[in-house]
Amino acid sequence: MRIAVVGVGAVGGYFGGRLAEAGHDVVFVARGKTLDRLRTQGLQVESGHGDFAIQSPQVVGDPSEAGPVDLILLAVKAQHIREAGRSLAPLVGPDTTVIPLENGVEAPSLLAEILGPKHILGGLCRIFSTRIAPARIRHDGLQPTLLFGSWGERTRIGFTASALRSNPPRA
Repeated sequence: MRIAVVGVGAVGGYFGGRLAEAGHDVVFVARGKTLDRLRTQGLQVESGHGDFAIQSPQVVGDPSEAGPVDLILLAVKAQHIREAGRSLAPLVGPDTTVIPLENGVEAPSLLAEILGPKHILGGLCRIFSTRIAPARIRHDGLQPTLLFGSWGERTRIGFTASALRSNPPRA
């Protein structure tokens, strides 16, 4: 499974980093200083659940450089959903799933308008993390959790970051 993480801040950096640490094929889509630092120094995460670093992550500045992926974790600020959604087109193939991790209820429907509803799952995360510098994340507190599922139904799937390390999802 090829996974793109769009938005490599406190949320995308943490969850994308854990997926990469677990051996998944993860490409980070970043810009500016975060892009530069990922390319030169990698991703560093400080966490009470285990510090880790991804020394040479796959990283692109333009989604078209990555090509279609199986899963997109969208971790941009809620006010950037439309702009980010429009930029995702080169990452979206016929079976790509997009999971927005914003703290707003409109993200799935906004993305469905742009990319089509068949590609979108509703998502949310529970984490206390901070971007302390570009590509440097500090996680504090509770066990991070991702929840996602059909946004129009009650179906739900979820996992914790520790599950990624001990039982990685299978493609």
